[in-house]
Amino acid sequence: MPNKEIEQIAKEYNEAYKNITKRVVICGGTGCIAGGSLKVYDAFKAEMKKHNLNFCVEISKGCRENYLSLSGCRGFCAQGPLVSVGDIFYTKVKPEDVAEIVEKTMVKGEVIDRLLYHNPATGQKAKTVNDIPFYAKQERILLHDCGRINPEDINEYIAHGGYAQAKRIYTTMTPEQVCKEMLDSGLRGRGGAGFPTGKKWEFTRIEKGEKKYVICNADEGDPGAFMDRSVMEGNPNAVLEGMMIAAYAIGADEGYVYVRMEYPLAIQRIRKAIAQAEEKGILGKNVFGSGKNFKINVMEGAGAFVCGEETALIASVEGKRGMPRIKPPFPAHKGLFGKPTVINNVETLALVAKVFEMGAEKFKKIGTPTSTGTKTFAVTGHVANTGLVEVPMGTTLSQVINDVAGGTTNSDGTVNPSAFKAAQIGGPSGGCLTKEHLNVPLDYDSLKAAGAMVGSGGLVIMNDKTCMVNVARFFLEFTQRESCGKCVPCREGTDQMLKMLNDIVEGRGTMETLTKLEELAKAVQKTSLCALGKTAPNPVLSTLKHFKDEYLAHVVEKRCPAGVCKALARYEIDAAKCKGCGMCKRACPVQAISGAVGKPHQIDPNKCVKCGNCKSTCKFGAVTVRA
Repeated sequence: MPNKEIEQIAKEYNEAYKNITKRVVICGGTGCIAGGSLKVYDAFKAEMKKHNLNFCVEISKGCRENYLSLSGCRGFCAQGPLVSVGDIFYTKVKPEDVAEIVEKTMVKGEVIDRLLYHNPATGQKAKTVNDIPFYAKQERILLHDCGRINPEDINEYIAHGGYAQAKRIYTTMTPEQVCKEMLDSGLRGRGGAGFPTGKKWEFTRIEKGEKKYVICNADEGDPGAFMDRSVMEGNPNAVLEGMMIAAYAIGADEGYVYVRMEYPLAIQRIRKAIAQAEEKGILGKNVFGSGKNFKINVMEGAGAFVCGEETALIASVEGKRGMPRIKPPFPAHKGLFGKPTVINNVETLALVAKVFEMGAEKFKKIGTPTSTGTKTFAVTGHVANTGLVEVPMGTTLSQVINDVAGGTTNSDGTVNPSAFKAAQIGGPSGGCLTKEHLNVPLDYDSLKAAGAMVGSGGLVIMNDKTCMVNVARFFLEFTQRESCGKCVPCREGTDQMLKMLNDIVEGRGTMETLTKLEELAKAVQKTSLCALGKTAPNPVLSTLKHFKDEYLAHVVEKRCPAGVCKALARYEIDAAKCKGCGMCKRACPVQAISGAVGKPHQIDPNKCVKCGNCKSTCKFGAVTVRA
């Protein structure tokens, strides 16, 4: 039994919170911290002391008037650091803004217009979170408490209903009932494969064995993806509660959080959450007086992308090299140390308590019949509002880009929806979506039909100045580098594919290169051992399908339509703009530029090494790069 019942903890916290008249929340996610939010936090403490304002940094009986706290990621990454004073929401706050905020907003109750979010589409100012389309267009279930509660205070999590579902399950439900509720909810794994969570739990529950494990897969490694990291930083107890419920459902008494070491803040907060839960008796022996024990360990991975694959992850936890093995047997039958094991990713586990809180029937009304609930996406690239968003499954790509993220942007940052060219969804394992897919629902089945996948939720938006051949090379370079090397198709196939892509972007490609690239990509896809190898060719195959004309331009015409591939660029001098000053001529390292002083100069394309010195040196904008 806990030293103190969670209901009593919640009551005491909420009673103490009644003494608070104003709360100041500063985003403490990795993105905002990188932007200086910890300095903003320190500035608030200094200024509040300077104005003799009573404040506390932790809720207790003695806390009066003002409560100053950090939060996890609030998702609106492009506008950070974020600060809310009561309902007033400020963006891009710097330490030097804090004195004005304290004096005008906290003391006088005034709003500082310049720190409010200004909608670039309408010009309107947003005073509160609800006034901002980025938030108003989302349905935040998983992320509801991220950015609202102090992630390092278990009492606040409990006060908001935390661990109530775990207690109800441990004291009133059977494991069979828990698995059935999960199955009825339709929740599918959010890590990429989309396997029904309840079915995975049930397979493990019925396996015989005195020892079973639950593993939280927090080895998020997709370029541009930060969903799991943000959840662990913003609401680590939700992940622990999900693990507790999974453990009860399958009969496990031990669990592991496997998190990559590149996530130091997430590691710090998950460890602190575990320590606080153990201190209160929520984790450990005789959980909620049920007679069941549950212990959670944290293991830091070295950052190998392949360890996101469940059998490779298991090998790493066991102290072996992180390499996948052939399945079956599946982890439900023979997992960690040969024992039945459930592996779910962070987002899946953090949703578990919400499923039981809402009930399966209500949860599955959100989303689509085969893809229930909500999904988080890390939206990056050429878009007005990069950040973390949560929308119902089945929301279209257009709605995410234009309604939530504010629209595609030009290279100078101005919003231009017509500039949209493509979206890479699902990271290096995913596929490419084009203008014809803007109305495709983002759910498991629709994306599979479109030749892509939900994946873990990375969503990179690209405008019309993007070279899709170079994009394919970027993602393949990543997966080739991350290949564990165990199987020949992945180890050798991705290496040869990368060499062919390098030939194409560097002007050495031929039509035979394109033919062999596609043939090899399909072979690697079919014959690789694990999902890393099987999905590594996806960006190549999808760009070949949707942007074949760009590949042909690189190979046949020896030009890059987007003007990105340096080896195919053509440097020219506009005679109308050239003053004949000779600056470019002196900057050229290979004497490729000729011309008399005061006369227009010329560039010899056969000598030019495309270093760009001439363009950066010219003060008159006479040097141009032609695709």
